[in-house]
Amino acid sequence: MKKSILLIGIAFLSLSNLSAQEYVMFGVKGGINSSTFSGDGFGDFDNPDSRTSFNLGLLAEIPLSDKFSVQPEVLYSGQGYDIASRNDANDVEYQLDYINVPVLAKLYLVDGLSLEAGPQVGFLVNSEIDSNPSGDGGDVPLDEDQFNKVDLSVALGASYKFRGGFFVNARYNFGLSDVYDDSYSGLFRNSDVKHSVLQGGIGFLF
Repeated sequence: MKKSILLIGIAFLSLSNLSAQEYVMFGVKGGINSSTFSGDGFGDFDNPDSRTSFNLGLLAEIPLSDKFSVQPEVLYSGQGYDIASRNDANDVEYQLDYINVPVLAKLYLVDGLSLEAGPQVGFLVNSEIDSNPSGDGGDVPLDEDQFNKVDLSVALGASYKFRGGFFVNARYNFGLSDVYDDSYSGLFRNSDVKHSVLQGGIGFLF
């Protein structure tokens, strides 16, 4: 897993070779995730509540014309779902966190406003149940063997870039690959469960 993350970083940093072309922009972004699972075979947890977490990472925008750009990103993304919501803030969360690498096609409709879509590959880096995400609750590690270590999805969204480089964006990521590994003889074996993640955030290109 560490090798996979290192290779992702190297691949992204190699984009710096494009910096000789002055129109290539690099940036940072972050925001909020609202994530859950979708699909069948999820036992007693069909239609679970969404987990609120965050995303944070780096991006580059590579214009190919006045109206079209390619935007690769590397993001840490907190995903999963909320097992129980309580008024005392002692939520119980099923946490699956990924390093996600989307490669988006961006079509500018008008100056600043663009639609974006593209494939995304994610690498699982953390899996646990947290009984109190906002405090000092106990973390229960999950057996990573039950999960597919690589997650494939499609990202659809829109963004608006202001003059100066500041931008806002909204995105929906829907999973294509199963969360659970069918070869693992556990509770969710042969389940058809995929990630469903809404994202909203801000960023800056320079």
